Amino acid sequence: MALRISAKRVGATLKSSSPLCSSNCIVKRSASQAAAAAATNLSEPVRNEIYRDAQLPNPDPASDSATAALVTEQAPFMVKTYVRPPPMFVKGEGMYLWDVENRKYLDFTAGIAVNALGHCDPGISNIIAQQAKTLMHTSNLYHNPWTGALSQILIQKTVESGSMHDASAVFVCNSGTEANEAAIKFARKTGKVLDPSGEKFELVSFNGSFHGRTMGSLSATPNPKYQKPFAPMLPGFKYGTYNDIAGLKELVTEKTCGVIVEPIQGEGGVQVATEEFLVALAARCREVGAVLIYDEIQSGLSRTGTFWAHASLPKSAHPDIITTAKALGNGFPIGATIVNGNVADKIVVGDHGTTFGGNPLGARLAHYMVSRLSDPTLQSDVLGKSKVFMKHFQHLQQKFPELVKEIRGRGLILGLQLTQDPTSIVTAARERGLLVITAGTNTLRFVPSLTIKEEEIEEGMAILEEAMRVVLSPGEQPSGKQVSGEVDSPN
Repeated sequence: MALRISAKRVGATLKSSSPLCSSNCIVKRSASQAAAAAATNLSEPVRNEIYRDAQLPNPDPASDSATAALVTEQAPFMVKTYVRPPPMFVKGEGMYLWDVENRKYLDFTAGIAVNALGHCDPGISNIIAQQAKTLMHTSNLYHNPWTGALSQILIQKTVESGSMHDASAVFVCNSGTEANEAAIKFARKTGKVLDPSGEKFELVSFNGSFHGRTMGSLSATPNPKYQKPFAPMLPGFKYGTYNDIAGLKELVTEKTCGVIVEPIQGEGGVQVATEEFLVALAARCREVGAVLIYDEIQSGLSRTGTFWAHASLPKSAHPDIITTAKALGNGFPIGATIVNGNVADKIVVGDHGTTFGGNPLGARLAHYMVSRLSDPTLQSDVLGKSKVFMKHFQHLQQKFPELVKEIRGRGLILGLQLTQDPTSIVTAARERGLLVITAGTNTLRFVPSLTIKEEEIEEGMAILEEAMRVVLSPGEQPSGKQVSGEVDSPN
């Protein structure tokens, strides 16, 4: 019964949010709210809250809103693993999202670097509809044409891009953490083949990294916030300092079976590995016979303007394994572990498996994504859009030098290192119609869809500047044109 009530309430809420109401509605409503507040004997805090909401294009849904009612009704049935902001999103198109109450938001998060082609790309929607009517799942007990086709195109596009030159085979799974679990297992198996005594079992990762939340990937993620509740971690993991060449000899030893590293640490604050560090790391891995794993789950699939973030490295620094997910499905859960022949030769039937990985629906969708994301024109556009973001970041750094400390990243995985907690800026931006997220310590992270338009970047950066101004100088009136948030529908 509770589920039926929820469904009816969702439908009723969507119907009551008229798509015909535009920014004119906001202006009229805001004026009437402010006038009503001034004409009553309300307490000063209440009046201030009314005035504040009246001036915001997208104020967060109130505690007595339809959104809050839905959240309250559904919350008891959900494990409390997230603290979410108030809006509840129900529609998406391109770079924009709409919430239950029909507020419109420009999305600079892309589902955390997932929606590389934007929300509800027509080509993706058509493939899902067609394949869902044809064949969705048979299990890996049988062949299907799309698992092999996806594996083939991943290998072809990887080699063509100048990345991992000896890429040989692919294991298709369901997520980034599963791709990393497979990589960890493959490294351990390789170590046992090279040293049957079992002494070559250690895995190395780096402080600031994030590789996932399953126990193997979590053991490679040296962050107490994630590890402490589930300690002890799996044995055999060692942690080093990112970009520290001097420490590699002691860190990576004859006991090391594998090293996993992000060419760009996303969750760690958009920290970029230096070419010198990755070259030295690869050389040390070859010296001791350790498998080198590049976790490109967030940085790969053209997010940096090249198919893989490591494409500019010399062949000597290419990995033995690449892990990928996120953009591979544009929102559909799928991941992949790409290996060279040295690793593939050591994996035999029964060593690893998956129930859903490589199902016809997911594999066909990912095949389409690889085809689209490997397009040189798209990659060139990513580099051009990156320059537009950088121009605005430099402007913000000049305008708010006490706030913006450092600009980081490549392509469309970018970060602004701030001098304070960015939470208030994220909230101010959201209430003005822009979604941004954080990473690391006091870092704003920007991972928009790769198909974002320049005018959408301009729109979002104007909102972000206003949000920063409001947070730093809450009493000042905005200078220049007020950013307006329009409430409309994609239909």
